[in-house]
Order: sequence, then C-alpha cells, then structure tokens
Amino acid sequence: MKNLKLFQEKINYKFTNISVLKEALTHSSYSNEYKKIKNKDNERLEFLGDSVLGLIISNHLFNTKKNLPEGELTKIRAAIVCERTLKDFAKKINLGEYLYLGKGEESTGGRDRDSILADAVEALIAAIYIDGNFDFATNFVLSFMKDIIDDAVDGKIMRDYKTQLQEIIQKDNKDSIHYKLSRHFGPDHDKTFEMEVFLGDIVIGEGKGKSKKEAEQEAAKNAMEKLK
Repeated sequence: MKNLKLFQEKINYKFTNISVLKEALTHSSYSNEYKKIKNKDNERLEFLGDSVLGLIISNHLFNTKKNLPEGELTKIRAAIVCERTLKDFAKKINLGEYLYLGKGEESTGGRDRDSILADAVEALIAAIYIDGNFDFATNFVLSFMKDIIDDAVDGKIMRDYKTQLQEIIQKDNKDSIHYKLSRHFGPDHDKTFEMEVFLGDIVIGEGKGKSKKEAEQEAAKNAMEKLK
C-alpha cells in the first residue's frame, strides 16, 4: 500500500472518498495484472481531468489577462496544458512515487515516463473535482502550476509541436491536418504506438511513442522538420 496520507499532505488536499484517489493513481498495467482485485484504472478519470484542467486554465487566463485577445489566450493555454508541462507538475509532487503500476511497467521505467505522469496528473485533477468541487480542483492546479502559467504568459515555454505545426499549415493551406493511428505493438504494459499526420490525404509526418499523444507529438515534429 502506498502512503496515501503522506501524499494527501503533499498536495494539500484530504480526500473524503479515498477510493477515488486510489483510482486516480492506478495505471492500467496494474489493474490488468491484478484482475481478481478488480481495481479501476485511471483512464476514465484522465478523460474527465483533461476537460477540467482546460476549463481551469481557460477561466484563470480569461479573468487575469483581460488585455489579451482570444488567439493569444489560446496559444498560452496550449503551452500550459501539454504533456511536457504536466510531467513537470507531476515531478513537483513526486507523483510517480505513489502510482500503482504493474511489474512490467515498473521494470521499464514507468514511474518516470512522461505520458504516464501527465495522464496521472489529469486523473488526479478529476479525482479532486469529483471528491470536492471545481473550486478545490482550481486551487490545487493554480497552487502547483503558478510558475508554469507565469512562464507560459511570458513566452518562456515552447508550445507543443502539434500547435506549432497547425499554425504553420494554416498560413499557406486550406486543407486541415489530422492524426491517424497506423499501428501499435508490444505487450499491454509496454505498448508502442505509431501515428501518421495527414495534410488532406497526404502523409506529411510519422512518429512513435509510448502513448498516442507522445506519438502524435513526434509525428508533428517529423512533419515540421520535413517542411523546413
């Protein structure tokens, strides 16, 4: 068992329903490995947390940066809500230390994997939102992301490759870009995903990663290098 009491002290939030916290910290590799215990993994919470986080950041920027136009606010939000910054957030609270991982994921460095940490942050935000309310989730996010938000506003954080590619394409093309999973392989605890990015019907970049998000970023980066 993890020291969940210590973790709650670290994040300055005490859960009324501790099972929601356990769910947020449970990776699919753990629930797949210990099926008899019937542990819920954090993927559904991650889905909700992504939206809650986006709303928290949007609401904060809307109310504090009244002089900025919509386009600039969108760029800043994209710089804040990305895998790289969420990984940094996770490391601030030593989130990897408290995750429930399967033995295979543990042995391949899952506690330090960017995609796992970023997804767990989103799941944790959702857990606080469900256990408490939107205000509690907001206080949690803003207290630990203040430096990240300030750096994004000051232009010190590079935007993610997907956002940069979208802006480059929009300048000269009417066609939209979209991403498609070409294949995935490997055991459940150590899957690799391959994504392609299309401009219309043409593949302009490919990428691999331990998550679909990571593979999309690599595909966008590859496309930008080709365009240059």
